[in-house]
Amino acid sequence: MSNILSAFKDKKAFIPFITCGDPDLSTTEKIVYEMAENGADLIELGIPFSDPVAEGLTIQKSSKRALDNGALTDKIFEMTENIRKNIDIPLVYMTYANIVFSYGTEKFITYAHNLKMDGLILPDVPYEESDEFSSVCSKYNMDLISLIAPTSKERIARIAKNAKGFVYCVSSLGVTGVRQNITTDLKSIIKDIKANTDIPAAIGFGISTPEQAAKMAEIADGVIVGSAIVKICEEHKENAPKYIGRYVKEMKDAIR
Repeated sequence: MSNILSAFKDKKAFIPFITCGDPDLSTTEKIVYEMAENGADLIELGIPFSDPVAEGLTIQKSSKRALDNGALTDKIFEMTENIRKNIDIPLVYMTYANIVFSYGTEKFITYAHNLKMDGLILPDVPYEESDEFSSVCSKYNMDLISLIAPTSKERIARIAKNAKGFVYCVSSLGVTGVRQNITTDLKSIIKDIKANTDIPAAIGFGISTPEQAAKMAEIADGVIVGSAIVKICEEHKENAPKYIGRYVKEMKDAIR
């Protein structure tokens, strides 16, 4: 069984995202521990990229700060090695195809596997073009997470049937970022996903408040939050871990 599935076992999963290296890798590591201690079930570690096309301004800016601070892939691998000495919570990398491809796809995934990473999210790789990454992930027992957006429509069944780990259901059109209202007919999308796969489905993009999280947890197996957490990093910098820990606890409590 995929280790990712343990994040959803007998509960709704809370999945926070953080940009590695913002404000620095030492702080990122502390944030991961706070997330795990305060109820996170799976954590997305974002490897920063210079042109993150799926991201809104908040995460774009955090990626730039991280890169300016020297958060390169090898240094993030070193941080992950430290994290894995202390916690065994499911972890996935979220980054872009060029990061993996330029590092060397097999080299990157081999390294991630050796670090006991459980999965990989590449938001700029369409399902139809994912085989060069998914085949290597399968070889090393890692899950390439599939994304399903409101525009997927007739593709939902095909994507869901071949999904691994969990299905990342994108709540809204556009890029990541806090939204006051989420108006997409997510119930229908989740229903179509569930008709074609038994693996969990988690909703992300735009969720920032406990009320939104609770509403999303009513229809999905998990809730993903990124931009709201990155904003806390931007505001509190090196002091962010304790504030993020409180936020994660509040969000996890809301979906229990």
